[in-house]
Amino acid sequence: MKHLLEVKNLEVHFKTYGGEVKAVRDVSFHVDQGETVAIVGESGSGKSVTVQTVMGLIPTPPGKIKNGEILFDGQDLLKLSKKQMQKIKGSKIGMVFQDPMTSLNPTMKVGRQIEESIRAHQSLKGNEIKNRAIEMIRLVGISNPAERYDQYPHEFSGGMRQRIMIAIALACQPKVLIADEPTTALDVTIQAQVLDLMKDLKDEMDTSIILITHDLGVVAETAQRVAVMYGGIIVEAGTVEDIFREPKHPYTWGLLESVPDITKDEKKRLVPIEGSPPDLFSPPKGCPFAPRCKYAMEVCVEEMPPAFDVSEGHHAKCWLNDPRTPKLEDLVAAGREA
Repeated sequence: MKHLLEVKNLEVHFKTYGGEVKAVRDVSFHVDQGETVAIVGESGSGKSVTVQTVMGLIPTPPGKIKNGEILFDGQDLLKLSKKQMQKIKGSKIGMVFQDPMTSLNPTMKVGRQIEESIRAHQSLKGNEIKNRAIEMIRLVGISNPAERYDQYPHEFSGGMRQRIMIAIALACQPKVLIADEPTTALDVTIQAQVLDLMKDLKDEMDTSIILITHDLGVVAETAQRVAVMYGGIIVEAGTVEDIFREPKHPYTWGLLESVPDITKDEKKRLVPIEGSPPDLFSPPKGCPFAPRCKYAMEVCVEEMPPAFDVSEGHHAKCWLNDPRTPKLEDLVAAGREA
């Protein structure tokens, strides 16, 4: 089956004064038409670097793409020139950044900022461009769009600025929308409104979404498939049902245990994941989660696990899924406390 966007064996490193940071290591995933794929994990796990590479936003130097392919409509984006990539950014792949106040130009009216994308990628002229910008402001749920067109970013609330960012990203009706932590700086009520807006626009425009987040509640509400990243690699991937009901990697278990469950009556203490993420200047040769994993075995430290297929479309890079590994209850009985 041909995927709309497919990332294959991506490796991205950064040269720094302290050495080379191996930020993304052998990452593969795909996105199909009209679906939402969430990439989750702690800060520093490689989520944002992965999608910024897809958008061609990695500065080189210090960044360097060591290996991999990024296939969009069958075309490898990593082989395109800057000029060719410029035609794709905004028109076929749009991006909503984490902080709208630093992404919007404070000296330019929001209508003009929406128009920039339209003017660069579409053949509209004169009032057609302005009308399209006003229509996008209306489409993202902002009242009095004609009046708002002539206002500056500081005249908008945080949630409304994020809506303007979504309007800019969707102005040319891209096939893929990348949303990098789009609700981080917003309060919960506005978060819900922005996520509902993205879902509605996805259905209306048949746009695929890559959602970067550390909030599993957001994932449960919006995504169809999930990729869990840790230490620069995807440690588990599957459908939302797979990840929430049958997780197969200890890191995913840790993420789920750190989320409050309001559906249960009994009080339960949230369980933090002890320890720190791996040093990506010198990543471990085995599983990156092994030093923090209560079930770690000798092989976990010595050798990187392959992606074990748990079920169709669900795989996890953990030696616990190897048929030769003792059952989890036996490991617990042997001294690895649950």
